Formats: sequence, structure tokens, C-alpha cells
Amino acid sequence: MSFQGKEITAEMKEIVRLLKEHFDVERKTAKFVSTKNATLRIAKALGIGEATVKRIMAENKKPKESLEIKKRGKPPYKVPNHLEPVIRDFIREKNLKGQKVSTEELREHLSLSYQTEIPSTTLLRTLKRLGFVFGIGERRNALKEQEYVINARRNYLRQKIANRGPNGSLKRPEVYLDETYVNKNHSRKFTWYLEEDGPYVNKPSGKGPRLIILNAITKDGWVKGSEFVFTASRRTGDYHGQMNWDNFSRWFKNQLLPNIPSNSIIILDNAKYHNVLAEEAFPKPTTTKEELRAWLEKNYFSPNNDMLKSERFEKCKELAQKQKLKLDEIAEAHGHTILRTPQYHPELQPIETCWAIVKNELADKCDFTMENLKQMLPKAFEKVTPDTCQKLIAKMVSLEDKFWKEDKEIEDKKSYQVMWCLL
Repeated sequence: MSFQGKEITAEMKEIVRLLKEHFDVERKTAKFVSTKNATLRIAKALGIGEATVKRIMAENKKPKESLEIKKRGKPPYKVPNHLEPVIRDFIREKNLKGQKVSTEELREHLSLSYQTEIPSTTLLRTLKRLGFVFGIGERRNALKEQEYVINARRNYLRQKIANRGPNGSLKRPEVYLDETYVNKNHSRKFTWYLEEDGPYVNKPSGKGPRLIILNAITKDGWVKGSEFVFTASRRTGDYHGQMNWDNFSRWFKNQLLPNIPSNSIIILDNAKYHNVLAEEAFPKPTTTKEELRAWLEKNYFSPNNDMLKSERFEKCKELAQKQKLKLDEIAEAHGHTILRTPQYHPELQPIETCWAIVKNELADKCDFTMENLKQMLPKAFEKVTPDTCQKLIAKMVSLEDKFWKEDKEIEDKKSYQVMWCLL
């Protein structure tokens, strides 16, 4: 049997080591042996390269702590999505107590509490993307959230809290919508196996074709008639690459709006196709200087003749921020309001956990075929009941209150520190 091209496991390395020791002893003690080159003899016997045998033997000569197998390739670009709320909670808790937070301390917390080893470069990149900065905090360096992240969250929470009655009931119905995807080969990583056989599962390579799914929930469960599933036409790293304004807006108008309560608040994230400007002819960097002038004049601004092209384009972007978005106009025409979650806050979307429930069910029943995946999808949706949604929304409301309270406490603590420094 040849092992050429296959992964060299720890067990195979141990076999190589034992054979090498045996052949070396044989060569030294016996009068005749089949070959004086024990390394080549092992390679031919196992069907692997002689260089591989030499590399394994070189590893055995190193100190034990250096034998840890390192993953090849670049470190992951970002941490898993489910750890982003964990990172935010850990840093905010430390900030609230006035304690220093370092990257290494955060890495240790993730390693000990979640058994996840995150490379330093990956963690730093994720912290910046989530809006954290490393700056002066209570006489020492500390990780803290940037103000634009805090302000976006406060603006969102203010509107959510305003929709609650004195007893916690909703003044207007709230609808949470989101998109996700699932691959044909989506299955669980862990399984029971017979130790002598090894953990080999006949799983196809790669992730396989993918289904893209749109749906929405209220406190009463999935919005009936709003489920939309289609097969991705191409494979990209991000399922958002398979979505566009045409597909999303068609679903929004034809399947979502007719099936939700009147006067609803529709809550969604900031995906690019959710934020298409109502004015389709918004200028691009390649737009000519005269075309920029025409766009500005159309939007009630007369540019000076001495304005550079770059100045005109910046003014266009400034005015565009005041324009309405297409989705908002469609929703308002049907008596609804759009509310967008603050960036980097998936924990404020209860439907995210619904997707996790659906995917877990699909992973349990995976047989690596698209037919089975499509057949099991309705059964997976049934795992998310009205009671599930009510509990998830209640948990999210508690988290909203926690954010609202802690933001104020952190702000008061900063003000106290400033006053103390001035005294």
C-alpha cells in the first residue's frame, strides 16, 4: 500500500521512527542485511518519499515541545463570527471595571474559555474591524471601542427602546430579516469512531454547491410565505456575492411585505444591497467634472467654478448621505419603517441564532447530496418554533438593556476620570 500524496499522521511518523531504529540495530548487529540504507528501505516499504522519512527523523531529534504540527498557509483573515460578541463583552466588562485589556490577555481568554487559538495578526485585524482602538485608558494602554461604533449602537437602541410600552410590549410589530447559506457537504466535524480504525469519515472534499436562503421572523415565529431558497450560480467566499438588489428587492416586495403585520418596523443589517440609493445615477470616481456639476445642480447645490473634480465628488457623497434609500422608500410606501442594526453587532439579530439552529439540524442529517439538503430544509425550519423566537427576542432585549446601561456607565466613568485629572 502506498501513502504517496496522503497526509502523514502522528501514528505513521511513529511507525517510521520504530522501523528506522530497528533497521539501524539490524545493520549494526547482523552480518548480512538487505541494504545499508535504512532510510531508503523504509521509504520503499511504506510507499513514501525518502525525503519524508528524513524529515520525520529530523523532527524526532528536536526537543518535544517543537514537535507540534503547525498549520500551513496564511492565518485566517478573521475570527469565527460567534466569537465576535464574546470579544466585545470581554473588553467592555474590563473597561467598565477600569481594568487594562491587552491582546494577549484576550487571546488567553479565548483559548481557555472557548478552546480557540487565534493568531495575533488575525485578532488585531478583527479588533480594528469591530471598531476597537488601542489607546490611553485610565493611565495605561487599553483596548476600547471607537466612538462611531458606540454612537451607531446608541442611535439604534434609542429607536428600539422607543418602540416599547411601559410593560415591555411592542407599540409596533418588529420583523427581523436576514440571509444565509448552507453547502451540500455541511456536516458536523466530530463523530464517534473505533480507535483502532481511526477517525476516517468518507466525506467528500470541498464544501460543494450551496443554497442561499432568505427568511424573516417575528415573535410569532417564521413569517409565513417569506421563505426563499435558491441555488448559488457560482462559488464565492461570501454568500453576499450571490445576492444583488434585483433579487433582494423582488423577494422583499413580493414575499415579505404581503405577509407581515401592518405598520411594522423591519430590522435588517447593512449589506450592500440593503443600502442602494434611491437616486440611481449617483456619480462614480470616473464621472467627468461636468457630469458631477450636473448631478450637484440636480440635487439643489450650485458648485463654484473653481471647485476641483475631487471637491465636487466629495460634495456628491455628502449630499448622497442625505438621500433616501430605495428599500426605505418601498417600505414606507407600504406603511412600514426600516431600521438597520449597528455594524459589527450580529448578537442584536435574533434570526442569526435561528440560522444556527437550522444549520445544526441540516448538519445532523447530511448525506452529502443536494437532494437530501433540499428535502431536509423544511424539517430544519420546523426546529425554530414561536416559543424559540420569543425566547431569543427576550434574550436580545436583555442584551439591548445591558448595552444601554453599560454605555452610560462607561461614559460616566470617563467623565469622572477627566474631572479627577483636572483637580
